[in-house]
Amino acid sequence: MLSRTARTLLVFSSILILAAVCYLPIRLNSPAARALDDGTARTPPMGWNSWNHFGCDVTEQLIKHTADAMVASGMRDAGYQYVVIDDCWQVSRDSQGAIVADPQRFPSGMAALGDYIHARGLKFGLYTDAGYRTCMGRPGSLGHEWQDAATYAAWGVDYLKVDWCAAEGLDAATQYALFRDALAATGRPIVLSICTWGEQNPWDWGRGTGHLWRTTRDIADRWPVVLQIIRENVVRAYAGGPGGWNDPDMLEIGNGHMTDAEYRSHFSLWAMMAAPLFAGNDLTRMSDATRDILLNPEVIAVDQDRRGTPALIVYDDGGRQVWSRPLENPNARAVALFNPTDLP
Repeated sequence: MLSRTARTLLVFSSILILAAVCYLPIRLNSPAARALDDGTARTPPMGWNSWNHFGCDVTEQLIKHTADAMVASGMRDAGYQYVVIDDCWQVSRDSQGAIVADPQRFPSGMAALGDYIHARGLKFGLYTDAGYRTCMGRPGSLGHEWQDAATYAAWGVDYLKVDWCAAEGLDAATQYALFRDALAATGRPIVLSICTWGEQNPWDWGRGTGHLWRTTRDIADRWPVVLQIIRENVVRAYAGGPGGWNDPDMLEIGNGHMTDAEYRSHFSLWAMMAAPLFAGNDLTRMSDATRDILLNPEVIAVDQDRRGTPALIVYDDGGRQVWSRPLENPNARAVALFNPTDLP
């Protein structure tokens, strides 16, 4: 039984999160590998990424409007920091091998766009690929890791997502270590997001290489996909912790193909799993319901708890689940009651 001091954080038809001054008999082992000792991503990174809603339809104006919306909506003040441009911003390499941004879509250049983002108290993120081309056929970073890292640092990049398309025959641990070393050599703190979709078991080597690593396939704005990702990610709880995080992919909240209850469950369980929180909707056209979910301060507080211990499922009868996550306060933990079935 939960004690009477339990405080409800979020309640709706399929899940609630409670902060409880009580004790459950569970222990979590510390991750075997050390996190990168660079002071970055001590709590799960939070921000926005262009891919889930806009795909390749990214422009300078879209990114500026999104940065402005992050400030106006209160997202920045709630903890969302990174504005990440995903695939399709790049078109070629110049005669010296330097990566070239699309001059029609980004006429002011990436450094100027980074300045715009930074001027609003936010951080600038970009996308590349460990292979010879990106997932949408743009130039990848294979053979250009050090050159690209220097370019991104000069542009003021604070976060780099590195995908895994066109990487056949490559060893992921080796390739991402190249990015780690190249980024470190720039002297600029840059969060490294490892995106192998769970291939080559990044939870075994991601700590000490990157700051977050994808544990699953790509998310989609469909509840069965979200449920499958939850099942695959929660069993990797042992690997996550301050400075290095299991990444079950970006948020779909507000993209229109799930119910509000499903979106609340999505957000709540990402928080319980100590997952990075990257909104993927159109921030300039958020509904009140979407805004309320993404800005819920108590659920964000669970995600950002500085102990950084992901939840475990401590009870599951095949229909009802109890999740438990110890918090920084040694006498407190977050508890989630979750019904993943279609039954009341």
